[in-house]
Amino acid sequence: MEENMLFLFTIFVVVLVHVLLVWKVLEWMWWKPMKLQRYLENQGIKGHPYNLLYGNLKELIHVTKEALSKPIKVSDSILPRALPFDYQIAQEHGKLFVIWFGVTARVNIMDPVLIRDIFSNKFGHFSKIKANPLINLLADGVFSHNDEKWVKHRRIINPAFHQEKLKMMVPAFLTCCNELMNRWEKIVSDGSCELDVYPEFHNLTGDVISRAAFGCSYKEARRLFELQTEQAEHVLQVIQSIYIPGYWYLPTKRNRRMKEINREICSILRDMIKKREKGMKDGEAPTDDLLGLLLESNFKEVQEHGKAKNVGITIDEIIEECKLFYFAGHETTSSMLMWTMVMLSTHPEWQARAREEVWRVFGRREPDFDGLNHLKIVTMILYEVLRLYPPVPVHMRYNYKEMRLGDISLPPGIQIGIPALLVHYDPELWGEDVEEFNPERFSEGISKATKNQISYFPFGWGPRICVGQAFAMTEVKMVLASILQRFSFELSPMYVHAPYTIITLQPQHGAQIILHKL
Repeated sequence: MEENMLFLFTIFVVVLVHVLLVWKVLEWMWWKPMKLQRYLENQGIKGHPYNLLYGNLKELIHVTKEALSKPIKVSDSILPRALPFDYQIAQEHGKLFVIWFGVTARVNIMDPVLIRDIFSNKFGHFSKIKANPLINLLADGVFSHNDEKWVKHRRIINPAFHQEKLKMMVPAFLTCCNELMNRWEKIVSDGSCELDVYPEFHNLTGDVISRAAFGCSYKEARRLFELQTEQAEHVLQVIQSIYIPGYWYLPTKRNRRMKEINREICSILRDMIKKREKGMKDGEAPTDDLLGLLLESNFKEVQEHGKAKNVGITIDEIIEECKLFYFAGHETTSSMLMWTMVMLSTHPEWQARAREEVWRVFGRREPDFDGLNHLKIVTMILYEVLRLYPPVPVHMRYNYKEMRLGDISLPPGIQIGIPALLVHYDPELWGEDVEEFNPERFSEGISKATKNQISYFPFGWGPRICVGQAFAMTEVKMVLASILQRFSFELSPMYVHAPYTIITLQPQHGAQIILHKL
């Protein structure tokens, strides 16, 4: 009798566990999203309906694939191509809309007042997005940290990007520029030559970040770049798929490869860091590259607060910051340079004005740090390029507490998207000429151009604005000034205008430019 009772009890427990598990799964993939959808709709936050498990992912992939199958004219709006699904939903539902990434809702906000509150973290409830662990394999540095960890990392990293430290890196920028310019002059020995400048800039910015960050050349760091590029492609595929908790532990082909890449990258960087740390212990003078400055700043932090808990950052955390240097400093800068060349190729009057300014400031001598700060027209051009082609089309935040934002109430667990690309092209904020390349709008600075609204944020905004902004702008000005001194350029008839988003805004078919030696 007792054995039968025990058997029945065991069966009951097993059935109960299965029922609870099914209940939890149904709650996760259906009841909770449907409840949230009704909650958002009651506040006027609408989008395409939630579909079981997939959300809007199937529609997003279909719309994106269709958009990428058709090139556009340089004069056409890039919105339907570079951010097709977000643009479509915004056209249908206005400046406050929701997109379902699987079971996760992303509320997209385009109101400058609300954007200010989010970027400034006014209510203390917004953090960087809680990423899929597979996505974090690309880079998990200060960009993705929150709260006290972000404060500590930012405090240690900031000295490496101070203006005086940046000035010391200019010789590395100039060395890389001169190598590229000399190679281009040999290629254009007959007066003109067609060249795809995107891979050229990809290699150049790779060389710059390698030398400026680690004191090595691009050739020495080529393996690291190949690995980071492949990892970025895998990350894009992960972003466009359903996130299932625990999935990254499964031994799938992609999961295994992403972890292999990460191990190799970490091994390369760990060797670099250990050599530097050994040199510091042996009394070698600290280097002026980013890694040296970071290690020096971390060492001072430990010395000053050695007895406190969680002082300084670990080797593993330094590795993640190095991965972030590589990816952010490489991808965003090469894209900015490439789109600037495209815009100046299609607007020769601005190319001429920029060249005249460069000659007036530098003549034929090599560009220097102080002179770069006097390039007003070049700066206006770069600001306008960053408005039309922001490196990161959408900035992400995560709401971890229930709160009000303006007239809306957001429950915890909501992703918040701030679509820089859509805001930068909003005619209500920028005027009817919003789609035109017009650097003149920045002639009196960013504040005047934006009417003091938060409607322009290519590097983010507020306390979490990109720490490497000055680094990127100095590098781009150096390269552009060097090009303008030696070449004029125009678009090749082979050029196909096809901006698309792979984490950053890139050219799908390259950027074929015809260079003319001056």
